[in-house]
Amino acid sequence: MDLGILVRTGGMPSSHSAMVTSLASSIGFIEGFQSSIFALAVCFSLIVMYDASGVRRSVGIQAGILNQMIAELSTENPEFKISRIREFIGHTPFEVLVGACFGILMGYEVCSFFHLIKL
Repeated sequence: MDLGILVRTGGMPSSHSAMVTSLASSIGFIEGFQSSIFALAVCFSLIVMYDASGVRRSVGIQAGILNQMIAELSTENPEFKISRIREFIGHTPFEVLVGACFGILMGYEVCSFFHLIKL
């Protein structure tokens, strides 16, 4: 089991989306979907998922352009040494959606395993 996937960036599915939707769905199953803490967890989840697919994805695209510029400058000036910027940072909306679905499923499974669900 690779626990490092919980803190890595990019890839399929979005582990960040899975984690926050699992949290929100678990709260919904335990406290009820009408509770204020569930509403707060949903807001938190939406912010994280927006960040993963919007802001962080844009940063990854910009990093790719900067790496291309660095490579061109390095060929022109051999003494110009700057390390590459990590490009694989954000997620596509589909990766976020799959992560969210996986998180809801995991929240349900964990709560039902521990018999915590109050429907």
